[in-house]
Amino acid sequence: MTQYSSVSPDYRLGSTTIKRYDHEAIARYYFWRPWRALWRTLSIIWFFGGFALRLWLDKRNGETEKSRSRRANELRDILTRLGPTFIKVGQALSTRPDLIKPDFLEELIKLQDQLPSFSNAIAFALIEKDLGRSINDIYREISPNPIAAASLAQVYRGRLYSGEEVAIKVQRPQLLPVLTLDLYLMRIGAKFLAPYLPLNLGHDLTLIIDEFGIKLFEEIDYINEGRNAEKFAANFSDDPTVKVPSIYWEYTSSRILTLEWINGYKLSELDRIRAAGLNPDRIIEIGVTTGLRQLLEHGFFHADPHPGNLFATFDGRMAYIDFGMMDQLDNHTKETIASSIVQLINQDYQTLARDFVELGFLSPKTDIHPIIPALEKVLGKAVGESVGDFNFKTITDEFSELMYEYPFRVPAKFALIIRSLVTQEGLALSLNPDFKIVEISYPYVARRLLTAETPELRRKLLAVLFKDGKFQWQRLENMLAIASADSGFDILPTAQMGFQYLMSEEGEEIRRMLILALIEDDRLHTEEVQRLWLLLKDEFKPQKLLNIAWSGLRTFSGDRIAAVLPSFAQTQS
Repeated sequence: MTQYSSVSPDYRLGSTTIKRYDHEAIARYYFWRPWRALWRTLSIIWFFGGFALRLWLDKRNGETEKSRSRRANELRDILTRLGPTFIKVGQALSTRPDLIKPDFLEELIKLQDQLPSFSNAIAFALIEKDLGRSINDIYREISPNPIAAASLAQVYRGRLYSGEEVAIKVQRPQLLPVLTLDLYLMRIGAKFLAPYLPLNLGHDLTLIIDEFGIKLFEEIDYINEGRNAEKFAANFSDDPTVKVPSIYWEYTSSRILTLEWINGYKLSELDRIRAAGLNPDRIIEIGVTTGLRQLLEHGFFHADPHPGNLFATFDGRMAYIDFGMMDQLDNHTKETIASSIVQLINQDYQTLARDFVELGFLSPKTDIHPIIPALEKVLGKAVGESVGDFNFKTITDEFSELMYEYPFRVPAKFALIIRSLVTQEGLALSLNPDFKIVEISYPYVARRLLTAETPELRRKLLAVLFKDGKFQWQRLENMLAIASADSGFDILPTAQMGFQYLMSEEGEEIRRMLILALIEDDRLHTEEVQRLWLLLKDEFKPQKLLNIAWSGLRTFSGDRIAAVLPSFAQTQS
């Protein structure tokens, strides 16, 4: 049985003790220490101002391969010197080959786990203090030096006395003063700079920074990370393509995390992945599909999936590590996102605009009619384009103009979602610039809607299939064709659920609409039904059809069936 302390760690900021991110407490602390904020601000300006000047001089004097390499190394060094907050910015950029030149990209990738380590003596002392035993009593073996150093911690490789090989994650000392000061300055900057940014984020920018601060505080609590890992593993317990390391709670504290060692290749190591006989496209497919399952099925998603946190195992699975930055979506948000993807594929921009209202990107009072043509212009080329030709950068560039003309905003909750999607998109670009994410994401969403298990998701499916009171035969055909192309999709359970739904009280309206759809426009739509039958006939053997019908009927009483039959008769009269 898992055992761990349920008490959140106390964080000390000078004489102030805080249990979680609190921007007001942080602001009060630094308000009385303005010299610290001033010195940090001057340091940031000094580093980036000098860097920008040298870039300008290189361009003026004629940029060379040597100068580009020197500046790339310099940028990594600046981000490293400025500490965890800026390192995380660099980590995000390292997944964007469409934004960053190759010379800079190669250096920024090193920010994932090639950062300067801190003293082994400090790390081992912290382990012994938190776990209450000497190093030799805890681990049978431990590497004499860290095998990786990241922005918030460094990792040692070890072995327990019970024989398991483990990774030992030790938090960097004195993290809190650095993180809180950067968050404080970012919040001040957000208030003054928001009106001048290319995206019209308005006051929501401070909420995005607060969300980031909350997640940073969660990330430096390793008890919380361990819980997240176990929850993530439980969500994917039925998926043999996903690997999550086990947590060893006896050797874990809020600053020390001992977990199962994972052998594999980083997703940035394309040559090694290919040399091992693994298919990069298959790895991307696993990553995109599991990412969609996180967002649309479980609602619990990994918000920091950079190459240092994702591995291709030797047997071709996708291994996730580092569960410090996670977030949870409610059912309504999950299902509206799924609907939005389908509306995008179907190029139904009117319904997509309504979904944007539901998700909070547009105010409920917004008149969406003038926005619809603008959405069509921006998103019209999405279907069928490769990631390299149509990506989040393209959308952002186009939306930057729309956000000044129309009242779009970015809800704080979506900051981490966008970060996660952008990062996964960057990974897809790194492995295969021509890989079509739409071709993977749409089949999953189609299956998700067709197997709708909640009333809200069923309503989303009906909204897709019925437009302006008419049944969209082509949409149903497309969804079934795309979903059936996946060998993992079984139409029979879907048909059984659909039959049970039609026979239920909730399905009364859809029964009427389906009958009307079959005879609308004063003709019997036999051609459409025949196309659907040809598409699915191999799955529907007579005995299977009888079994589905009998299984569905058994769930209803005789009174319910008697009530259903008159509704069919009324529809036809």
